[in-house]
Amino acid sequence: MGQSQARAGRARPKPDAQHATREEERRGDIARPDAATAGAEKEGEEGRRPPRSPAMDTFFLSHGSPTLSIDDAIPARHFFKSWLPARVAGDRPPRAILVVSGHWETATPAVNVIRGTNDTIHDFYGFPKPMYQLKYPAPGAPDLALRTKELLERAGFGPVKEDHSRGLDHGAWVPLMLMYPAADIPVCQLSVQTDRDGAYHYNLGRALAPLREEGVLVLGSGSATHNLRKMGPMDAPVPQWAAEFDAWLKDALLSGRYEDVNRYEEKAPHARVAHPWPDHFYPLHVALGAAGDAARAEQIHQSWTNATLSYASYRFSTSN
Repeated sequence: MGQSQARAGRARPKPDAQHATREEERRGDIARPDAATAGAEKEGEEGRRPPRSPAMDTFFLSHGSPTLSIDDAIPARHFFKSWLPARVAGDRPPRAILVVSGHWETATPAVNVIRGTNDTIHDFYGFPKPMYQLKYPAPGAPDLALRTKELLERAGFGPVKEDHSRGLDHGAWVPLMLMYPAADIPVCQLSVQTDRDGAYHYNLGRALAPLREEGVLVLGSGSATHNLRKMGPMDAPVPQWAAEFDAWLKDALLSGRYEDVNRYEEKAPHARVAHPWPDHFYPLHVALGAAGDAARAEQIHQSWTNATLSYASYRFSTSN
């Protein structure tokens, strides 16, 4: 799974953040995937697998501040609203959407298995009251959740927990309410493991590659830079450290230096300043891995707010 997995342990504290989720304080030890289980077949697999179709691209989306949901002054809001009219993800709608959000951290992988409508989780505080009244009642995607669990456990990333009550956090519903405003596409979420590293999440994404041919849109939702303690006014200039990390990321992705991206803490300038905690960066690794070994990266949006919040977003085109 890559040499950088050996560096999975982390002891650094996570900084306080105004729009941190209530779940981000939860931590625990996690088990290393058992390589001996890779490729194991599970009973009933064929019954859960939808028909094959042309492979979909995968995406990493920088969702920035929760105010993206209401503030037209945020340039990225217009990008997300153009998603469907511009057919960014293709001409055909996805059968379902799998969101890997930086706002769901667990010790081992977890999926939300919701039969019915997803709840809208307002996992932030100190924001305008209208934001807490927003709802995104997308249907759950229990079949996709179980298929995701199956693929991960076959690849040795188990045990994968099933959460039967958790709805969609704002890393999922804020961009989706702009991208797919009808809320008519089933959605489920997959958590990240912040005690592991980029290579772990890249390989986790590789295990999910079959979903692309099953009509599933895989979205990693986080932020290209995410240091909330260094945020400034809305139109403040971008500091050098943020600009240099963001430029490095773009160059590494577009040049195909994916191993460097997996080892970003060693390779990228100002990595620990850009991401004091890795929760909002690991969704990129999952989306990149899910696109397959021959994936090609393309930047589909770039903007900034509050000096240090990059909304850089990427498409990972796949080979059928």
